[in-house]
Amino acid sequence: MRAAQYSSFGNPADVLAVADAALPEPGPGEVRIRTVLASIHNHDLLTVRGLYGYKPTLPAIGGSEALGVVDALGEGVDGLQIGQRVAAASVHGTWAEAFIAPARMVIPMPESIPDEMAAQLIAMPLSALMLLEFLHVEPGQWIVQNTANGAVGKSLAMLATARGVHVANLVRNAEAVAQLQALGIDHVFDTSVDGWKDRVREATGEAQAAAAVDSIGGDASGELVDLLGHHGTLVSFGVMSGEPMRIPAGGLIYKEATVKGFWGSKVSQAMAVEDKRRLVGELLKRAAGGELTLPVERIFALDDIAQAATAGAGSGRNGKVLLRA
Repeated sequence: MRAAQYSSFGNPADVLAVADAALPEPGPGEVRIRTVLASIHNHDLLTVRGLYGYKPTLPAIGGSEALGVVDALGEGVDGLQIGQRVAAASVHGTWAEAFIAPARMVIPMPESIPDEMAAQLIAMPLSALMLLEFLHVEPGQWIVQNTANGAVGKSLAMLATARGVHVANLVRNAEAVAQLQALGIDHVFDTSVDGWKDRVREATGEAQAAAAVDSIGGDASGELVDLLGHHGTLVSFGVMSGEPMRIPAGGLIYKEATVKGFWGSKVSQAMAVEDKRRLVGELLKRAAGGELTLPVERIFALDDIAQAATAGAGSGRNGKVLLRA
């Protein structure tokens, strides 16, 4: 088969190349999936750079989520059939014509969900839904999040709204405001405009936000604490700035705030099977019902992996970059 491989860590556009690889065989409890569309996520690109929490043995094939068709079943696999349309995430080597996935990680995809959505439905939206439950917010309460125009941010805004939770969505420019509003996302605030914090406080009301999600770090962390209500929770989801979180002690002390870290991979591993099935079922329902929208920026051929990786890392995208195997 053909696969996008790398033999050293570095800039994805430089180290990724399509080459022949052995067609993998599924072991016990595994299935082989013929790839239709694969997503390019930020964490995939960080993995190629050697900067993510997971480091593969080199040479490695990139990618961690894809839509495809079951091609072979390993010993002991029940509930899946050859030829079945499925998606899988939190796996390895999806930027290839075929990949291996544990059967327990494979999600059958209903025909009501188009390929472009199914190829990106599990990783980021499921992280958003797990994050929403991690925050322990109730209908009518508020969450405030920065980088709301990212894949998880968009999904969190839509899924929270569907559950009756309000979200104050922070972005850095007017273009991002328009992008979110075009998706039907409300309560979007441009942090480049003076007085944006006052407008957030006006929206969230006297109780202020019950929880905040920080994907930036640095001074942005302290800004979110400013917007928390009493006993609010700040969750560190990412550190796009590359800087340590800077939080004034007074904000923590006088609000009796809590700071937590969230890594979707670890939360997913610790989650009970029945809870994960419940969340996946909710995702499928909301995707099919139009409550969740997952736009696509562009689809590249597998052979164009360098250009695809560059596009996937670019800022100002309106949606996910996908690979067609």
